[in-house]
Order: sequence, then C-alpha cells, then structure tokens
Amino acid sequence: MQAAVGTNDPRFGLMRGETRRLKILLVEDSEDIRLMLKRLLEMSGYDVTEAVNGEQAVQRAEMMLPDVILMDLSLPRIDGLTATRRIRRMPNLKGTPIIVITAHESADFQAAALASGCNEYVNKPIDFVELERLIKRFTRRH
Repeated sequence: MQAAVGTNDPRFGLMRGETRRLKILLVEDSEDIRLMLKRLLEMSGYDVTEAVNGEQAVQRAEMMLPDVILMDLSLPRIDGLTATRRIRRMPNLKGTPIIVITAHESADFQAAALASGCNEYVNKPIDFVELERLIKRFTRRH
C-alpha cells in the first residue's frame, strides 16, 4: 500500500488520476534511529526529508511544506519544543500534524510538547505500526 494523496484532495492541485507520495519531515539527531525510521517510512511509500537539529527542522519545514512532521524533543541548536513553536507561527504550517518521537516519558514532557503545538506524543522505542497508524489518521489516508 503506497501512501499517496488522492485526486479528490483540492489542496494539492493534482490532475485526475494523479497521486503523489506524502511528504514527511523526520527530525531526529540520532543517526541510527533516523536511518531506521527513514528506511521504514520509505518502504511504506512515504517521501522522507531529514533534519538533524531544530534549526534545520524549521528551515526544511518552511521550504518543503511537509504533510507530517516527526519531531524529536532533545535536539542540538534548538530543541524540538522551540522548533515546534516556530513552525506553528508559519501560516503555511499551522495545520501540519507534528508527532513527537522521544525517549522522554514523563507527563511534564508530554504536556509541554502538546502545549507547544504537537498533535501526538510517541515514546521510544518506536512501535512503527502505531506510528504509521497515527500518520494515516492525521493525513486521512487509509
């Protein structure tokens, strides 16, 4: 099953019969986790762009206008919460789903993530089936 935007979604200006792969911005500073997630996402049909720090995340989000952002919280340069707040201030990205992927399990971190503008919170180790279910839920692709 390929993750694609269908022709009846007017946001994407597609011609009848055309589809495109959903764009995911993967923000993760751990190379091992980033490469594993990228590979799994691409195998599931997503177009994945990587960012290794919060500053890159903000820049790439603004340039690529992803369909979903997967955001780690503990990042170099600027943390995931700050990056999320900056992304949320961009008019073209206000409604973009942001799913936190983090090792921080405390209720305080979860509350801070949701308050910063994240839509969902996923703890590491990552259950990829659950993550993909969330992506589909937020993009309404089943």
